[in-house]
Amino acid sequence: MVEAADPEAVRAALRGPIGAGVAADRLTEALGVPLPPMRPRVTASAIGYLVRAGLLVYLGGEVEFPEVHPEQVAALARRRDLPALLDQYVPLGPDQAAVRLGARRRDFDEVLRLGYLAPVGAVEIDYKRQGGVTTVPLYSARDIALLDVARPGVDWRAVRETRPGRRSLLAGLTPVTPDTDRVLLAGVGRIAGVGRTAGVGRAAVVNWRRRHPDFPAPTGGSDVHPEFDRAEIVAWLLAHEKIVIPAGAGAASLLVRGTGGATGRFRLDAPWLGLADDIEGTDQLSGWVADDTDADALAALAAGAVGATLTRLTAPGAGPLAVLGDVRMTDRFRSGSGALRITLEWPARLRGTPAPTGGGVVRHGVPQARTSEDCVCERHDCGGLDPVLWCAEHGDDVAPVLDWHAGGGLRCAQLARSRAASA
Repeated sequence: MVEAADPEAVRAALRGPIGAGVAADRLTEALGVPLPPMRPRVTASAIGYLVRAGLLVYLGGEVEFPEVHPEQVAALARRRDLPALLDQYVPLGPDQAAVRLGARRRDFDEVLRLGYLAPVGAVEIDYKRQGGVTTVPLYSARDIALLDVARPGVDWRAVRETRPGRRSLLAGLTPVTPDTDRVLLAGVGRIAGVGRTAGVGRAAVVNWRRRHPDFPAPTGGSDVHPEFDRAEIVAWLLAHEKIVIPAGAGAASLLVRGTGGATGRFRLDAPWLGLADDIEGTDQLSGWVADDTDADALAALAAGAVGATLTRLTAPGAGPLAVLGDVRMTDRFRSGSGALRITLEWPARLRGTPAPTGGGVVRHGVPQARTSEDCVCERHDCGGLDPVLWCAEHGDDVAPVLDWHAGGGLRCAQLARSRAASA
């Protein structure tokens, strides 16, 4: 029996428990480094909720901040549905809720003012020197994630992109109450159509109502135009898999061309795009890939002397980008959950955008490059100056007539000088 025992299993069983803080740090690391957008850190209090949900076993310590077994934490960290489990079982305080929404705290406060969310609990925190015991409300991360679906009339992307110091885009909206927060049949279709390539029409909703006896009963309106409670509709659509809870920041689509004409199309989940402030800097894109096969294929494309050519990149919150060579994979990180995060980098001076007409790429080293009053360069809708390898008077003769503009982008040097001389 002794010889048949697994030494590693015995050692694991003899290891002592770890505190809630250590367990929380390990789960946070499993989410990714850096943390994906719209994903707050796992706190020590979250371990208590995971124990109460039966995902971890209580081994001692405080009930709110329990000690747990390290092997159980490691097993939980390896689960690919870890973010969904955290959303389902761990409520969030206001600051964490704002991170989960992907917006400023001011915008989250507006969400509460509008009546879009209600607390699901509360916790007392002793700040001691800063005012003593304070009751902090807690909010469901699932309800926060569902805001994009349940409130399709709000431009959530614009809310998330509002810069610090600007007035919240939600400030001008009218609050709702349980008696007024209703949707028509067409509104049910709008909710069900979020995230689909094709919308859901009123006729489809009428068919659901006729076929499913558990479809919510009207709470107002008329026989011709019935109104339904929004919360009941969202719950029904979830239960019948007509909608799904958004996973977070979405995905980026990459179309990459390597040396020799080889091409590949890739998907990056939870992408993070960092653009340099000047053309001498470096742009960076990171995200999660499906497996090592995708990472190896992408690395192989970028293995040439000048890297790959990123023909097209479409990422949430950013317009389509193109990069003319020298794209390199600089990091491969495997999280505790087994997922693989890769990082791509390229010189900012190579950044451009596909021309709207499909006639090439417009380059601009600085987003929305500005021109001075004495600049005579032609501007384009994308924010660039002149299409690469082409100008109105000199065609595709690049050197020496095309050069970098001080504000970022290309301009026709001969054209600029001739116009300046004539002026």
